[in-house]
Amino acid sequence: MVNIGILGCGRIGQVHARSVAQSEGAVVTVVADAFEAPAAELAARIGCQVLDADALIQSADVDAVIIGTPTDTHYDLIHAAAKAGKAIFCEKPVDMSADRIRDCIKAVETSGVAFMTAFNRRFDPNFANVRARITAGEIGNVELVTIQSRDPSPPPISYIKSSGGLFRDMMIHDLDMARFLLGEEPVSVYAVGSSLVDPAIGEAGDVDTAAVTLTTASGKICQISNSRRATYGYDQRIEVHGANGMLRAENMLENTVESATESGFRRAPAQHFFLERYEAAYRAEIAEFVTALNAGSQANPSIHDGLRAQVLADAATKSYETGKPVSVR
Repeated sequence: MVNIGILGCGRIGQVHARSVAQSEGAVVTVVADAFEAPAAELAARIGCQVLDADALIQSADVDAVIIGTPTDTHYDLIHAAAKAGKAIFCEKPVDMSADRIRDCIKAVETSGVAFMTAFNRRFDPNFANVRARITAGEIGNVELVTIQSRDPSPPPISYIKSSGGLFRDMMIHDLDMARFLLGEEPVSVYAVGSSLVDPAIGEAGDVDTAAVTLTTASGKICQISNSRRATYGYDQRIEVHGANGMLRAENMLENTVESATESGFRRAPAQHFFLERYEAAYRAEIAEFVTALNAGSQANPSIHDGLRAQVLADAATKSYETGKPVSVR
């Protein structure tokens, strides 16, 4: 049985607490948060202890930590948890700086603790099915990947200002998915972006509409489009074209009922919120983490996957700023 401590009791911490409760082989024993109320509420709900972050990391009742705190706290928490010998599950991005992630890698590898980066979309049943069928050779060699990811509405401007920008905050999931589906590392990144949804986002120095083209050494191509606005719901689609065919994963709709009248066919809108859209994925990624810890194996995605996605996000940001393709290694 793995005893888990949750650092951060906000929205994502609560999601992970539910996922642990639904998994076999793990239990949440301690929670911590910078604010007293959310920690107390979560602890009361699941029946565990509340400590501050330092005490949680040092607690003998904790084997592994889930880090669901703001990104700028990850670096210190990862170093402290690694030094204490605790396995680590960390929300994306590991850090906004690739060099600081490299420092975290040194700390994790020196201590020998397990580390999993929370790229939950790899565990979406539909996306995972596409990957499995690619691996099985169903469509032959992958040639072109298309990823569409659009939010129903933009976050508050206060969040935009501290997010690190669309490429590092929103698109990082898609950059990881590109690696997941291409099966090769991108070596070139070209990005364009605009502020079309809200002028205030542009005034804050960010974009709300963007597209990126990734190219691998063998010539495989991935196209990613992002928008902070989709009036029809949370738009999450992928398509993989190969030498022998194509695989596609469509949106999850609010229901599967379709009506047909003289005016045409009508279907339900896409699910509107990322928590409901990826509920199964959140459960599956925690199950993977717990299974790996109980088996004494490395869970994936690893901290190196977190670094590679950050390097691509940095390259996309630089490409947008310069208007030129950026090479990555």
